Amino acid sequence: MNVMTISNGSEQKVLVLGIGNILMGDEGIGVEVIRALEKTDLPENVECLDGGTGSFLLLEPMQNADKVILIDATEDENPIGNVRRLRPRFSKDYPRTLTAHDIGLKDLLDTFYLLGDTPDVTLFAVSIPPLQDLKIELSPEVKSVIPKINQMIIDEISTL
Repeated sequence: MNVMTISNGSEQKVLVLGIGNILMGDEGIGVEVIRALEKTDLPENVECLDGGTGSFLLLEPMQNADKVILIDATEDENPIGNVRRLRPRFSKDYPRTLTAHDIGLKDLLDTFYLLGDTPDVTLFAVSIPPLQDLKIELSPEVKSVIPKINQMIIDEISTL
């Protein structure tokens, strides 16, 4: 196990939230990133959460965080395994073709604003192929980007 220590000196509460359905292959990339990230030595102010397919149950942990880092799959025109760092402020800022649970995430983000919250949200969107068979394994192309995503998240935390 590769354990690394991050020192960010920040007291901001950071929530790293992986979204995805692990029964749908690459669609579960967010959850798999969280599983790998939990093996690192993160600062005490950083919480990792498996958000599954997302729901309004995630509203409270997101409201309690100063910074939210989301990891989710997207079906788009980019090569499989492409990772984009986005700074969505409203649901319209999310990639148009997020997978099926995106309505919950988009609604969740809009709810923040309706409640008067202004979350600092970073989304790491990972390109996956459309229409996958039921399986619990990631494709080699998507699995290979987990270390890259984890480093991007660590870098993001380190800048706070």
